[in-house]
Amino acid sequence: MKATKPKIFGLILAGGFSRRMGQDKALLQFHGLPQVEFIFDLLQEFCPQVFLSKRADQKTYKDIAFINDSNEFSNHGPLGGILSAMKEHPDASWLVVACDLPFINKETIQTLLTQRDPSKTVTAFISTQDALPEPLCAIWERQAYASILKLFNEGIHCPRKILIKSNTHLLKQSNPHWLDNVNTPQEYEQIKKQPHRELI
Repeated sequence: MKATKPKIFGLILAGGFSRRMGQDKALLQFHGLPQVEFIFDLLQEFCPQVFLSKRADQKTYKDIAFINDSNEFSNHGPLGGILSAMKEHPDASWLVVACDLPFINKETIQTLLTQRDPSKTVTAFISTQDALPEPLCAIWERQAYASILKLFNEGIHCPRKILIKSNTHLLKQSNPHWLDNVNTPQEYEQIKKQPHRELI
């Protein structure tokens, strides 16, 4: 018997300090508007609600609803943001997307949703770089909160390690560049000069 699919909210991870980039990565432009707005518009097509995951001391972006990192999960990077969202809305699963993925598009999201397995902890893509699970463009299921929290309390704060130790449903990427990210000014300039990786 197939597991039912609970409602799914979107979560944009934008709580990093962007130290290597030297400027807020959420505001970089690849599509004619800040990346955080591009991802928000993209997720709105698939999710009834989309939230921005951010630090408590961080500004908001336009009128995007936000979830601050809760005290117990603050200073724990992306996993802290994901757990804070799961705690605040325990009845929802989460389509989680990092704000620094310039090549993500509708097909990426549709692949996650159509091949989602709600009986698993997470549905995630396999990295084309190292064949490990990619946690920051993935569906984190609501029923997995307790098991993820247990691993967190055991000292595992890396989202990828959470996926490795969990019952994760892994998918292949149709486009090997879907989950390429940008971390430095040099990478930003290089990506903008690569027309073969279509920004659509």
